[in-house]
Amino acid sequence: MAERPTITVIGAGMVGTCCALYLQNEGFAVTLLDRGGPGEEASSGNLGGFGVASCPPMAMPGVLRKVPGMLLDEEAPLRIRLRHAPRALPWFLRFAANARRGRVEANAAARQSLLDRAHEGIDPLVAEAGAGRLMRRTGLMFTFESEAAFRGAAYAFDLRRRNGVRMDLLDGNEARQVQPALSQSVVRAWRVADFSHTLDPLRLVQALAELFRQRGGAFRRTVVHGFELDDEDRVRAVHTGDGRHPVERVVVAAGVWSRKLAAMLGSRVPLEAERGYHAMFNGTDVKMNGGIISVDRHIAVTPMLDGIRAGGIAEFAPPEAPPDPAIARRVRRHATALFPALGSERITEWMGPRPSHPDSKPVIGRSPRRRNAWFAFGHDHLGLTMGGITGKLVSELVAGKTPSVDLTPFRPDRF
Repeated sequence: MAERPTITVIGAGMVGTCCALYLQNEGFAVTLLDRGGPGEEASSGNLGGFGVASCPPMAMPGVLRKVPGMLLDEEAPLRIRLRHAPRALPWFLRFAANARRGRVEANAAARQSLLDRAHEGIDPLVAEAGAGRLMRRTGLMFTFESEAAFRGAAYAFDLRRRNGVRMDLLDGNEARQVQPALSQSVVRAWRVADFSHTLDPLRLVQALAELFRQRGGAFRRTVVHGFELDDEDRVRAVHTGDGRHPVERVVVAAGVWSRKLAAMLGSRVPLEAERGYHAMFNGTDVKMNGGIISVDRHIAVTPMLDGIRAGGIAEFAPPEAPPDPAIARRVRRHATALFPALGSERITEWMGPRPSHPDSKPVIGRSPRRRNAWFAFGHDHLGLTMGGITGKLVSELVAGKTPSVDLTPFRPDRF
């Protein structure tokens, strides 16, 4: 009996773990590498929503007017640490270019091409892992506390509708019929009824990683320092904290750390750490029926297994920089304004870096420089949502099949 072909996946978050599982489906013997445990980086702090209504990219028309606020306004939804601004300038120049209407429309359509297949990718894995208990399909509401905010968001919601997202418009009272604990300040809401969330993103990724192990997959907790390359444009080995590991094929799915790894393989990608914050209200008595995204406050609030999680407010800073406690306090303040009864004697806080490209699209494809390497990173807020379908697409590429989604918009060399 012939030995199975082998492949090494770097990164054990939602994306990397799903890549590993789908590669197993294609008959590969898979080794999964990560510096932490499965799901312990950005995946663990995720707000839990499977964002199938999230086609609008971050760069939208008019964003240039907001750049000064990103630097100077402490209440801005996007923050840039001043010391990091010079390093991030090339990224923001590309970001501004992507705010032109034509690019916004194209980027939104490309994102939706993956979002439309999100459940096709993740649901079979969740079912096989026996993790259905961690999933709920209870809907999502985008709330507005002023008519001005509602009008200002019209283009983004028209973009959603034109890309096939089904939504119902509610007034404030109708929104509170769905979410009784919601503030009286909410005057309008768009509701997406067909929307799922997980009650615990970390436990979900851990359940998928356990399925990977049960199928015979190997997991190594180690840091990848570099690659050994040959003269035929191939990766021969991965150098890690515990030595040299020969490889036949390799997938880079290491989130924000992928920028450095891709550069070692000859590809320079404009990947920035967009750091997200959350506050977990453990054991709160407030009950929620599905998730909320406050358009005015730029936060999301989701019911979890152990309480309610609120998060948002993106910060551009080096991934290893210490958290800004003022941002965490803002998240808590906005969450309690949206849900006045929300409180807990055990509030925990978290910060983690998410990998973002200036066009809000991931990189999914073969390395332009190394024939036996593939990339799967840069999903910004949507790693949880797109993890399953990304894993399926990567496995199709590695197996030599025609991908089930057109991957042209996600080419590694598009920059």
